[in-house]
Amino acid sequence: MAISKVFPDATAALAGQLRDGMTIMSGGFGLCGIPEALILAIRESGVRDLTVISNNAGIDGVGLGVLLETRQIRKMISSYVGENATFAKQYLANELEIEFNPQGTLAERIRAGGAGIPAFFTATGYGTQIAEGKETREFDGRHYVMERGLFADLALVHAWKGDTEGNLVYRMTARNFNPMMATAAKVTVAQVEHLVEPGEIDPDQIHTPGIFVKRLIKLGHAEKRIEKRTVRERSA
Repeated sequence: MAISKVFPDATAALAGQLRDGMTIMSGGFGLCGIPEALILAIRESGVRDLTVISNNAGIDGVGLGVLLETRQIRKMISSYVGENATFAKQYLANELEIEFNPQGTLAERIRAGGAGIPAFFTATGYGTQIAEGKETREFDGRHYVMERGLFADLALVHAWKGDTEGNLVYRMTARNFNPMMATAAKVTVAQVEHLVEPGEIDPDQIHTPGIFVKRLIKLGHAEKRIEKRTVRERSA
């Protein structure tokens, strides 16, 4: 008998998957496409000393920001963290370890981890603090920095649509880091806005094949927050 990948809620989907000191990938860009329900379930679990790989850390009180407030995160591997005052406060007080990455390098480190590539060379960051302590090499007259691929114990992703086999479709900007993270962890748990039966998604439209997704939940409601609202003044 086939085992269902669909769980009733985020707490159930993460049951048996969390432990202190683990590494978690969390999809999203700003507040777009973040696995918020799964993050809240991690907060409620009380698991601590986490290493979290994410483009950013949300904002105060939203997304990964809630895990910073409860001090459940020990280390962040990120690209941009400028919108979170709690993040900055903990970092400046030496209460939070940070591994900064150029955004493209972070994306490629995750993609490499999912592809089974342990390391690669990039010209980005050569001659800067990013390259300190890392192997460098010259190819065809240009200098490169070696970066390690990233692979996590658990990946949390948000998708617009998924079927019960775990095939996922992301919508617009919410696609961001989610597809590559889904491939780069021992266990991937997805939250989806719309859950359908197998065959209801055009195979050509599937962004993440179900083989990468071990568990998923259907969201009752997905709040779409805008990190910074910018509007044009009305003409007279």
